[in-house]
Amino acid sequence: MSESSIPAPVSAVVDAINDGDTDAFVGAFTPDGFVNDWGRVLNGPDGIRSWAESDAIGMNARMTVLTAETQGDTTTLRFEWRSQKFNGESDAIVVVENGLVKSFTIPPH
Repeated sequence: MSESSIPAPVSAVVDAINDGDTDAFVGAFTPDGFVNDWGRVLNGPDGIRSWAESDAIGMNARMTVLTAETQGDTTTLRFEWRSQKFNGESDAIVVVENGLVKSFTIPPH
């Protein structure tokens, strides 16, 4: 997947996960941003940090983007995820607002 086809704010989230950088991950979101993982919504910097530690970076996650489609401020990703908690393919819907990620949603399958 070409990095140039992924908007910079979305790429920042993927890079932060793969770099194991929780501060960069949290910093990629708007102050009122959130992660919605299968209906479990974690709001604001504290919620986002909690998800990063319990489900992503703290579980040594690696995220490989397989496809990305952007329409307006919304990017839909198909990705492969490898971690100590979950392995497999999934989707994400990422909404960008003012150059930062407003929401990162992993819908249930």
